Amino acid sequence: MRVVIRIIIVCMLLVSNNYAEENEEGIQRNLLANGLALTPPMGWNSWNHFQCSIDEKLIKETADAMVSSGLAALGYRYINIDDCWAELNRDSKGNLVPKSSTFPSGIKDLANYVHAKGLKLGIYSDAGTRTCSNTMPGSLGHEEQDAKTFASWGVDYLKYDNCFNTNTSPKERYPIMSQALLNSGRPIYFSLCEWGQEDPATWAPKIGNSWRTTGDISDKWESMTSCADQNDKWASYAKPGGWNDPDMLEVGNGGMTTEEYRAHFSIWALVKAPLLVGCDIRAMDNVTLSLLSNKHVIAVNQDKLGIQGKKVKKDGDLEVWSGPLSKNRITIVLWNRGSSSATVTASWSDLGLNPTTVVMTHDLWTHSIQDGVKGNISAYIESHACKMFVLTPH
Repeated sequence: MRVVIRIIIVCMLLVSNNYAEENEEGIQRNLLANGLALTPPMGWNSWNHFQCSIDEKLIKETADAMVSSGLAALGYRYINIDDCWAELNRDSKGNLVPKSSTFPSGIKDLANYVHAKGLKLGIYSDAGTRTCSNTMPGSLGHEEQDAKTFASWGVDYLKYDNCFNTNTSPKERYPIMSQALLNSGRPIYFSLCEWGQEDPATWAPKIGNSWRTTGDISDKWESMTSCADQNDKWASYAKPGGWNDPDMLEVGNGGMTTEEYRAHFSIWALVKAPLLVGCDIRAMDNVTLSLLSNKHVIAVNQDKLGIQGKKVKKDGDLEVWSGPLSKNRITIVLWNRGSSSATVTASWSDLGLNPTTVVMTHDLWTHSIQDGVKGNISAYIESHACKMFVLTPH
């Protein structure tokens, strides 16, 4: 009899453990059940150019400019409000309150305005007690309440930062907001911004649509290239629904040359990074607009195959970055990171092509096409500049 009872108990424990494992897997799957980000998000964020100097007038004018510039028609959809939009204290019911001096009409009104333009509205909070500016509350301990608030306002995107985090692991804090967003009843893109501290590529794909792999970018060549390099080692973790994020674009903010910005945009597109413009698009010049509106480069970023490109060859300051595209195509960036002009070459072996393969090359920046190319592709490139191609094998 005792043997029978022991067998029954063991069976019950096995069933219980299996259920727990299945339930845990089910929760992990459900945390990303929002159906968003099948391609990397495109849009604009307020922080890089404006920091805390934001108000509802700026957000509305930016939405207007996104449409009038033609960027919206190219896929730039998100208008994302970063830090500093809320009052320092919650209301008597514990709700976040838009700052009366800068957002007097409220976020819901702003979302309605943005939605009427065919765009989406993003907002910002923090997985800590305060946001990074220390001017508004974080969402730690208020995840369900804040997620419901964002949903009721019509928010489409949440950037979730990592300041004032009580020294608790992001692996404990971020899943709570992920589940809260799913419980909110509205599909909300979840952008984890824990700065790559605990290798989020290894765990964030279960709970978020993108995850920062780096610290904050600045409008300098050294910062941009550093972010690109830090992001590169996590390439294999990106896929439709979840993307590595080397931070927002600095194109047009004035700290780099046109060629450096061209390289910045080319690499971000190739590595399937979110393309979130960080300049004042109300006042951008024609050069900036032409860089951001290159539909062929955007198409690489938005390719349905969704495989992140990566660095495949490094010869000192001369680099080749490459990745597969749909329809058996390959995209490459020949990048000269050195201080003088040089020839950069990618052989077919660097790109994983058969040595006898013949391709048609499309230069995505000069728009020139060359057919019958064999063995390698080579270009003489200026300092800090690049060439970007799509190769179509015959």
